[in-house]
Amino acid sequence: SMSIKLSLIHQGEVAKENTDKEQTYLAYQTQYALGDSYRVEVDQVPAYIVVQLDAAIRPALIYMTTNQWEYKVPFNLQREWPYPEGAFRGRKHYATARLATTTEIADQTNLSFNSYDQHDDSKAYPHASSNAETRGEYVFYAKNAIDGIVANEHHGNYPFQSWGINEQTDAYLRLDFGRQIEVNRIGIVLRGDYPHDSYWKQISIYFSDGSKETIALQKVAEEQFFDITSRQIEWLRLDDLKKDEDSSTFPALTEIEVFGHNI
Repeated sequence: SMSIKLSLIHQGEVAKENTDKEQTYLAYQTQYALGDSYRVEVDQVPAYIVVQLDAAIRPALIYMTTNQWEYKVPFNLQREWPYPEGAFRGRKHYATARLATTTEIADQTNLSFNSYDQHDDSKAYPHASSNAETRGEYVFYAKNAIDGIVANEHHGNYPFQSWGINEQTDAYLRLDFGRQIEVNRIGIVLRGDYPHDSYWKQISIYFSDGSKETIALQKVAEEQFFDITSRQIEWLRLDDLKKDEDSSTFPALTEIEVFGHNI
């Protein structure tokens, strides 16, 4: 039978760990230090797991492709911060990791949501990456577009983090799922901090099966949904971003949702 282990790594050493058959937790009563990380280990891969590593950040269903997954504890080192103010702070922490149930895996519909995605590829999915992130700032990282938070009337600090494209005309966002999934619907939440923001009139979505969909967007705050021909893919890429010819400089993406089911 499967087992799952959750560890807190501090200065390269295991500070605390807990192992159980299907679910485990850690209570850690010390402030985190820069460089600390959580490690989840499973004895069979691939594995679907559910993690919540901070009380302020909601659980995520994650697909692990290697036996151990490392989550670097984020530190607020920049002017703006994409997490709730209390996240990862203080001395009293509670983190959980468990194997997902077959029902959860079968019922998952938004396949892109991952509140625990990280900037670098950690072999746990879904994972967002990009060739353009405004000034390398946390609040404009690609992963903000899959964090489940859709507040879009401002930009910058939580809860208004987004994917900002650094004014690059060749900007793209890539979403990796780590396995074949079936997709049939896309949701897009544009950042709507108008008039500071512009928007994309049109974007193309390239799929790993070689197909492509081009969608036209409206300048609205609400999520825009697009039903597409069902296809099986491992990744997709938002590209060919066509900005409106308005006077604003900054189009940005608050959230993308990819609907379908696990195969």
